[in-house]
Amino acid sequence: MFLQLLAEIDWGYAGAGIGAGIAAVGAGIGIGRIAGSATESIARQPEAADDIKGITIITAAFIEGVCLFAVVVCMIISGKG
Repeated sequence: MFLQLLAEIDWGYAGAGIGAGIAAVGAGIGIGRIAGSATESIARQPEAADDIKGITIITAAFIEGVCLFAVVVCMIISGKG
């Protein structure tokens, strides 16, 4: 019963789901680390807060772009499986 179920699973979709999940978790961890470092930097040098905020937003946008690209690639690959 279980082996028949495993034989019927399309592993491309499972791999795409796992890959997309890992990409999202990685992006979340990266953005969390950026926010933590930015908060610490602003606490140490409040006069540089505007520069730090701008760099933080740009960096978070780049990370989100890479995550979106990874999810799209996972979905494209799952369609070929």
